Amino acid sequence: MLLLYVDDMIITGDDKIGISALQQYLSQHFEMKDLGFLSYFLGLEVSQDSEGYYLSQAKYASDLLSRAGITDCKNELTPLEVNSKLTPLDGTPLEDATLYRQLVGSLVYLTVTRPDITYAVHKVSQFMAAPRSSHFSAVLRIIRYVKGTIFHGLRFSSNSSLVLSGYFDADWAGDPTDRRSTTGYCFVLGNSLLSWRSKKQTVVSRSSTESEYRALADATAELLWLRWLLNDMGAT
Repeated sequence: MLLLYVDDMIITGDDKIGISALQQYLSQHFEMKDLGFLSYFLGLEVSQDSEGYYLSQAKYASDLLSRAGITDCKNELTPLEVNSKLTPLDGTPLEDATLYRQLVGSLVYLTVTRPDITYAVHKVSQFMAAPRSSHFSAVLRIIRYVKGTIFHGLRFSSNSSLVLSGYFDADWAGDPTDRRSTTGYCFVLGNSLLSWRSKKQTVVSRSSTESEYRALADATAELLWLRWLLNDMGAT
């Protein structure tokens, strides 16, 4: 398997001879430098030991704190306040929304290894067009939470089972503005988290049962895709 982003490349697989042959072939056509085992890629830090791999974005999160100017602030225990209900008319409009959009965009990328902030980031990303002071306060709270959990990440155990399981839920009419529900799900392979999502449903559900069925449909679609992917890779 080969992952290419502009001029950064990851080559992985269980065929060491094939990987060496591919590297040799590519080096004949392009100027390349072998950096050895993967340790850092596009803001993602990768460490490995006999028990598996650990992915985090500690340096990326640290740079985010500096950009927000709150490196010396106190930490928060949760990304959002309990029962927080943000609306488009809360607070006063921001004179310049540039920093808000930059911070939210960075938080979206941080969710690559931080599923614990996915729901909160999903909420604040809904106000990118016209953010207000209350929305900015919510963003700063997420960042203060990140500060206290800066080394959190994803652990992929080499001893994990290959049993795929998932969980899903929905908050019925959770958005106070349009009364749409939010779907949330996650899937784990053994004890390794593979996929997660928090997204507002596209239509208004007339009952909690309907919102749960819509969440089930989204989760099932993701499950089928994961099973196909894992079967194709020979994992299950």
